[in-house]
Amino acid sequence: MIVDEQTRRPLAGLIRAAEAPALVVVPVAMVALAAAGVRATAGLTLVLAALAVGLMFAGFEASRPALRQLMPTAVLAALAAAGRVLFAPLPDVKPVSAIAIVAGAALGRRSGFVVGALAALLSNFFFGQGPWTPWQMYAWGLVGYVGGLLGEKDLLSRTPVLYGWGIVSGLVYGLILNGYHVLGYVQPLTWPAALAACAASLPLDVTHGAATAVFLAAIWQPWGRAIRRVVAKYDL
Repeated sequence: MIVDEQTRRPLAGLIRAAEAPALVVVPVAMVALAAAGVRATAGLTLVLAALAVGLMFAGFEASRPALRQLMPTAVLAALAAAGRVLFAPLPDVKPVSAIAIVAGAALGRRSGFVVGALAALLSNFFFGQGPWTPWQMYAWGLVGYVGGLLGEKDLLSRTPVLYGWGIVSGLVYGLILNGYHVLGYVQPLTWPAALAACAASLPLDVTHGAATAVFLAAIWQPWGRAIRRVVAKYDL
């Protein structure tokens, strides 16, 4: 067991150091490979997104969260997934981003990522799994991860930052999923065609961002207070 612990610690450190670069490299690769005209851009970036999600889950596991920390993360992921299904009749009005942001701010950036990613995976058992699933996991995970970063800096206590990231997160999510759509389905791939595809989805992305801000207004105080109480009580 001593050897295992000695091996785990440097591995966990390496994973933590690789988290941010792994998340950043995905959108960078999308733009760079598309600009270079690489024919396999869609497949390569899908692999990168899946690897980034896998690395984040590995980082969460390597941090060895106790059961009392796993429980609120799992509960929030389940609530986010259920909320997405519940609001299915309303296009792009989903609580997933808001719940991932609250999770990241209250439980840490890795928990925020896990909540967003798991919500996408679980809810897609209802909506349908496909090549879009890793992209949704990456995008919603990223929303929660950034929420955690902003929470660590105590920036989300400022109302403009909180609602600002809520609105922007919808645009970020939309941009990533638009990138997946453009790289996989827009032929021939040109800048005008890519911009036209993004412009067509802009109203939905704005709706997503505005809905996230509304959901944050509803749950930020009560949910955040309840989660912080649990964190303090069980020394998470």
